[in-house]
Amino acid sequence: MITNNSYLPEGSLINTLENRELISSLQGLERAMIYGKILEATAVLCDESSKLHVDLFGMRGFIEREECVYRRPNEDIKDIAIITRVGKPVCFKVLRIERDAIGPYAVLSRREAQKECMQNYLSDLICGDIIPAKVTHIENFGAFVDIGCGIPSLLSIDCISVSRISHPKDRLSVGMQIHTVIKSIDAQNGRIFVSLRELLGTWEENASSFKSGSTVSGIIRSVEKYGIFVELAPNLAGLAELRDSTTLSFISENIIGRHAAVYIKSIIPERMKIKLVLIDCGDLQKAPPYLKYYIDPSKIKHIDRWRYSPSVCERIVESIFDTI
Repeated sequence: MITNNSYLPEGSLINTLENRELISSLQGLERAMIYGKILEATAVLCDESSKLHVDLFGMRGFIEREECVYRRPNEDIKDIAIITRVGKPVCFKVLRIERDAIGPYAVLSRREAQKECMQNYLSDLICGDIIPAKVTHIENFGAFVDIGCGIPSLLSIDCISVSRISHPKDRLSVGMQIHTVIKSIDAQNGRIFVSLRELLGTWEENASSFKSGSTVSGIIRSVEKYGIFVELAPNLAGLAELRDSTTLSFISENIIGRHAAVYIKSIIPERMKIKLVLIDCGDLQKAPPYLKYYIDPSKIKHIDRWRYSPSVCERIVESIFDTI
């Protein structure tokens, strides 16, 4: 018996046993068509008519231009949305099996898979829901993520983490599998916006990993007149004050994005501050740091409110998810 469809980011199903069995034979494709199963395979070509050719393990599969992308009424299909799928997994539903002089081939629809994902999954989401996502491309202002069957959502740079970054690539990379929380929903235009920082821990949760008097590594994120901000974790940064000529000599170099050794002078929950002393400056950050989730997405599927700042701190930093 074919199991229920999972509306996961594209690429999540392609190597599953069930998917491979169904796309590897004519009988399997016919079964998937009967049950309305969403499948995945690799797009190998976009021809001159913008039709995607899909590798079905020896059998031909085609997605016509109009069936490549689910869109709102009167919205044009952008060619870039089609050609960028070449060489990557695409989700689809089997519309029908046809034959020509060469033999049988499958007529497929990515649009129908995305439409079902939107109607049966994404339309039921509310602000505060926690969902899986996959980073598809990165811009200066944020990252676009696949939140199901190739449907995109924007993760803006200010929602990636509490610790400020100069570019989303400092935290994310294309192809990265992450979890996100629904930040807002534009029902009129069919757009969903997500956030990541609420899953990366509060100030206290992050600060509990550090002790005064210890020397730790961090990443220099910005240089101000009053000091250097060093990221200790994606949701935690400390300030190294400018004190002497040794520290000033670091500023003459391009140090933003470099690893640093810092001594922790004090941790002050009441002021939500960590005071540091810059000991040494090393190489540039080579890859996005590891993301540690302080909420288990396998157990917690929704949050109504998230407070970053400690209860003893007068300054309140929080996210409230309006479900109305």
